[in-house]
Amino acid sequence: MRIIRSVRWVVLGLMLVVSVSSFAGVFISVGFGPPALPVYVQPPCPQVGFIWTPGYWGYGPEGYFWVPGTWVAAPQPGVLWTPGYWGWGGGVYAWHGGYWGPTIGFYGGVNYGFGYGGVGYEGGYWRGGAFYYNRSVNNVTSIHVTNVYNKTVIVNNNHVAFNGGEGGIQAHATPAEEAAAHERHIEATQEQTKHETAAASNRQLLASVNHGKPAIAATARPGVFSGHGVVAAKAVGAPYKPPAAHAAEAKAATAPKPANNAHPAAATTHNNVPRPPSATNKEATAKPASTPRPTTAEHSTTPTHNVPRPPSSSTNKEAAAKPASTPRPAPAEHTAAPVHNEAAARPATAPKPAAPHPSSAPHQSAPPHPAAAPHPAAAPHPAAAPHAAPAHPAEKPREEAHPKGR
Repeated sequence: MRIIRSVRWVVLGLMLVVSVSSFAGVFISVGFGPPALPVYVQPPCPQVGFIWTPGYWGYGPEGYFWVPGTWVAAPQPGVLWTPGYWGWGGGVYAWHGGYWGPTIGFYGGVNYGFGYGGVGYEGGYWRGGAFYYNRSVNNVTSIHVTNVYNKTVIVNNNHVAFNGGEGGIQAHATPAEEAAAHERHIEATQEQTKHETAAASNRQLLASVNHGKPAIAATARPGVFSGHGVVAAKAVGAPYKPPAAHAAEAKAATAPKPANNAHPAAATTHNNVPRPPSATNKEATAKPASTPRPTTAEHSTTPTHNVPRPPSSSTNKEAAAKPASTPRPAPAEHTAAPVHNEAAARPATAPKPAAPHPSSAPHQSAPPHPAAAPHPAAAPHPAAAPHAAPAHPAEKPREEAHPKGR
């Protein structure tokens, strides 16, 4: 890449030696457009018959440089100057050199001012071998000239210096301008070529130095960059953007593409992260599914739950409330449910004096519920066997229910 760039600069240097801005038909292309045209005033015309040629941005090894506008003698009567322009095409900005011809051709729609408003030329015309000046756009106050007229020209404040591309002027050649491009042309004069070469060697005219506001914006005569008739720019046409900013924008335009491709990948990895917790959720859901399995063996005593429900005693309510709190800390406490069933079964078979005994017995056994295993629950079952009178418990709960009704 470095070799290619160095070769490119050598080629550009050779092109600049021949003709900086392709007056001789050599084209120059650049990856980014030129700065805006600076704002300046026109110096007075030094001699009758001179025609104004507007300033423009040339390009050299050190970047864009300003070629001051100047008054130039026409190569022959009857010809007008069509300015050159930068145009976007093929991914680059190419310079289209100016020329002399009988009619004004297409110059990209660029508003160079002083009669060059983007289309045609409003600064004057030829008649009978003499050039007539429009004083509304030409400064001819310093010379004695009788071939003058006044015609109002609309001032365009657009200072964009290139055609097409992003931010460029969107203009196309008219049929008359296309026809003018095929007419016989005369290349830039030697004075114009020397003028441009002198501008290319003047560091004050580099855009990187003057930031779009050159100290020599226009001259009265070609190649004269000092003394009377030299005009400085009044202001920049638009904020100056250095080449580094153009390179950064180009990188920014291409950098997001891989970054955008990476973001979805990162998003998918983030989406995959919560999946392990879902596995734990499956285990959590599996735990309650595994805990009821041992309880199903103990649920074989559920008939005892159904038996004591008809006798709604206060002791049974307390016993029912206690197991409700015990299963929350650990599923092992559910195994203590048969103990409560035994307590509920004892009053169901015991006589009235024996009813408080089972109620007191569960209170004594209540503390060991968290630590006690379901094995003690199997021992009390034989204790319930001696109480074989099923009819008595049916009457006893009824008597206990009457006080509640009262």
